Amino acid sequence: MVQINFDQPIHVHFIGIGGISMSGLAAVLLSRGFTVTGSDSRKSEQTSWLESLGAHISIPQSAANITDGIDLVVYTAAIHPDNPEYAAAEAAGIPMMPRAELLGQLMTQYPTSVAVAGTHGKTTTTSMIAHIMMAQKMDPTISVGGILPSIGGNIRVGHSGSFLTEACEYTNSFLHLTPQIGVILNIDADHLDFFKDLDDIRHSFRLFAEKIPAGGTLILSAKIPELNTFTEGLACQVVTFGEGCGDYHAENITWDDFGCASFDLYVRSGLPYSTAAAADPESTCGSDLLPPSPGEGTFLLGRFTLHVPGEHNVTNAAAALACADLLGASVSSMEAGLSGFTGTDRRFQKKGEIGGVTIIDDYAHHPTEIRATLHAAQKYPTKRIWCVFQPHTYSRTKALFDEFVDALSLVDHVVLADIYAARETDTLGVSSALLCQKLKEKGREAWYFPTFDEIETFLLENCTAGDLLITMGAGDVYRIGERLLGQ
Repeated sequence: MVQINFDQPIHVHFIGIGGISMSGLAAVLLSRGFTVTGSDSRKSEQTSWLESLGAHISIPQSAANITDGIDLVVYTAAIHPDNPEYAAAEAAGIPMMPRAELLGQLMTQYPTSVAVAGTHGKTTTTSMIAHIMMAQKMDPTISVGGILPSIGGNIRVGHSGSFLTEACEYTNSFLHLTPQIGVILNIDADHLDFFKDLDDIRHSFRLFAEKIPAGGTLILSAKIPELNTFTEGLACQVVTFGEGCGDYHAENITWDDFGCASFDLYVRSGLPYSTAAAADPESTCGSDLLPPSPGEGTFLLGRFTLHVPGEHNVTNAAAALACADLLGASVSSMEAGLSGFTGTDRRFQKKGEIGGVTIIDDYAHHPTEIRATLHAAQKYPTKRIWCVFQPHTYSRTKALFDEFVDALSLVDHVVLADIYAARETDTLGVSSALLCQKLKEKGREAWYFPTFDEIETFLLENCTAGDLLITMGAGDVYRIGERLLGQ
């Protein structure tokens, strides 16, 4: 394995540099004086931004981009040995490294490192923690898997010893990381083109937990089934979070007219790694620590207000607050950080209105995520909810077909686009037309159209003032809303 000396910058070439995580890593290396080149299939805002920072980027990918002087080639899980640049680098004997390994080595340069894992909610929770860390003026380096408006993109290069990142389970990428604080939000069956089954996924998350060293902390959901599977025998400290349960638990939830929550967060006293909850109940340790709650052994940390909708975000916020407490953030910084967080791109993002129809875009592409988004939408002031869903990958659609049907049944009006193939070519005998048929059999109004043009025409003819229209999926379905809005 190649070991990078970050005090001796070298020339690193990124295959697929425009990716959300790759571009962030490239930016960090540029800030450290590395020479960065890369390639992608097309120009994008990310590639233009990197060029403004000093990177040289080639479009499209070609073997000719692998030139003399490159010391290391970094590639993503989507790049295979038949990629022309991968093959050329291998033939030239240039050292090569997957993206996740570079991330893991980079994290070792920061004394305080946080990695947020889970099947769902990583981007939102990472962004919440980022907002709190910035409110506390920790000056962190941040790598988030989406566009976070407050940092102007997906990466923030800080000048402190703090590093915050998402930890993706796909292809076991997160097993390259050794964070001081690791977060596990949830564990569901997903990425079944790589994992064998849910047990295989759970095994990988256990291995991730084992990567956290003694003296570090694992923060995980109290509602994960068979929790002891992930905690027994670990060298690190373990704390839990949840709604109504866990060492950090949300209670007394209220909702505003747009489905955004306010809640009290209670903390179990005596947590050895907690800044706030370890305080003596009678002391004033921490000027903004509130009095203990009536419940024995718990403290009321504070009441927090969110500006992102949905019950799932209460749980995400509880995880973020647990992490922030362990990092030593004040309650006032926690309040300010969460209050200032209004979401990331493609997470229940309001795109605009046309003819009185509100258009929301959401990245949900797993049945659990779909349910969470649609439950949030049901709290929104609206006449009818229309969901335009684009399934993501044939393997996921086939493996979770019945769950998709059940989740989409939460709304009466579903419009289906063709499955977004992403990295796959085999249809596995599954289709959006089949999903549409099953939804109709369950009594739902469902339509399937093979082109975006047909979907847009249908929506213009059928949506009326007061309706909520959600474009949903991890592919390019967001373009439908943007085209309707003339963006």
